[in-house]
Amino acid sequence: QVQLVESGGGSVQAGGSLRLSCATSGYYTSTYCWGWFRQAPGKEREGIAAISTGGTFTYYADSVKGRFTISRDSAKNTLYLQMNSLKLEDTSMYYCAARTSNCWSFAYLVPKNYNYWGQGTQVTVSS
Repeated sequence: QVQLVESGGGSVQAGGSLRLSCATSGYYTSTYCWGWFRQAPGKEREGIAAISTGGTFTYYADSVKGRFTISRDSAKNTLYLQMNSLKLEDTSMYYCAARTSNCWSFAYLVPKNYNYWGQGTQVTVSS
């Protein structure tokens, strides 16, 4: 069982930055991949970034490449999402998730491939 709690969301101006955190706890032996997703009202949940437990492999959606960076601090059991150059379209509820399987040969940005989810943290970008 893995527990995840997001934090760090808030309201920012377009072009600004935020860093989201996801505190994790529980049993990690079989957890090999972690991800960040977002879902705006009326839209499907969108995968934006993923990382292996050891941080060796990272994956990004085209919409955030060059602007967002996913990382994980194994010692603190914390997942991060550094968001720079924020745009209005980045406004969404952001969720962290864990996949208790491999992180090298699956659709890493598809929500249904993850087993555990946090409750989300809201990010609002204004002009």
